[in-house]
Amino acid sequence: MGKISKNARVNRGAKDGGKNHVKIVVSEKNPLTGQYTYKEKIIHKDQLEEALKGF
Repeated sequence: MGKISKNARVNRGAKDGGKNHVKIVVSEKNPLTGQYTYKEKIIHKDQLEEALKGF
């Protein structure tokens, strides 16, 4: 019988469902220096349109 990791036995995110979330990454270029900065946000799929309007 093979070993089972203790982390594999934990039912993480079962009530909320991690597959219902998405990560948004938006890059912005600074006009003065030319450097890029990144804004990251993790939101629920249902709030995607609202979040994109805010960026």
